[in-house]
Amino acid sequence: MHISSKLGLRFAAVLAVSALALTGCNNAEEGTTTGSGGATFDPSTVKADDALIALLPAALKDKSTLNVGSDTSYEPAEFLATDGQTPIGYDVDIAKAIGAVLGKDVKVQTSEFSTILPSLGSKYDLGISSFTITPERSKAVNFVSYFNAGVWWAVQKGNPKNINLDDICGKKIGVQTGTVEEDPDVKDRSAKCVADGKPAIEIISLKNQTDVTTRLVSGSIDAMSADSPIIKNALQKTGDSLETLGDVYDSAEQGIAIAKDDTAFAEVIEKVMNKLMEDGTYNQILKDWNNNEGAISKAVLNPVTSN
Repeated sequence: MHISSKLGLRFAAVLAVSALALTGCNNAEEGTTTGSGGATFDPSTVKADDALIALLPAALKDKSTLNVGSDTSYEPAEFLATDGQTPIGYDVDIAKAIGAVLGKDVKVQTSEFSTILPSLGSKYDLGISSFTITPERSKAVNFVSYFNAGVWWAVQKGNPKNINLDDICGKKIGVQTGTVEEDPDVKDRSAKCVADGKPAIEIISLKNQTDVTTRLVSGSIDAMSADSPIIKNALQKTGDSLETLGDVYDSAEQGIAIAKDDTAFAEVIEKVMNKLMEDGTYNQILKDWNNNEGAISKAVLNPVTSN
């Protein structure tokens, strides 16, 4: 969002409210706004499945804890609770549910988005961080599909700068580093600008999505692009200060990432996710976080994608 300089004291008030939201200070833990289920999800309600545990690779059978890499700046999928340390969100709860089915504890570790996939198999057993499944990423890791999201844009309420998606050449556009919003979408748009003899887009690429939104709050960028659940959440959390630009487009499946040479484990995760979908756990988690519109009906290992 952008705040008009004419709003005076309201500018400071909005910044204060937004700062609370952007640091993970939301009402999820109090049972409002995002949904109480996400903050109160109890993995003990999910029964371990001995048959699936038996399918685990030998190296994982004796591990008591699954290590999960996640960029915890992407509310409501994965972000930090009010203590600034505890990961919460629907991706976090899905990770816990996976662990419960496999009789494992789960440790979700805060990581920079762009470092998660290269660390699979060494530092992390799983990467669960709203990864859009793309052909390029699929060459490097295994993916199990579990969610559907599209690209959405946001600007300041009332769009005072008259930002138009058909004419963003020369504009400052905020994206999170390593996302499909950055590359290929905005980078391709910028290349077209240059090819048409217009100024390139000034791409403001930041490691954390919260920082992108903060820039939008302060007015130092003209618009931001992110996954549709993140834009939806930003609208909810910043009151009457933000609005969407255009419609959701390029909807695509997101995937749980597993090391490329760990196909056996990836096959187990596919089975675990389908079990959670069939018994209702998966849909309940998404519903509690107000994102059940992104639910898919079947998890697939390495789905074919043209993105």
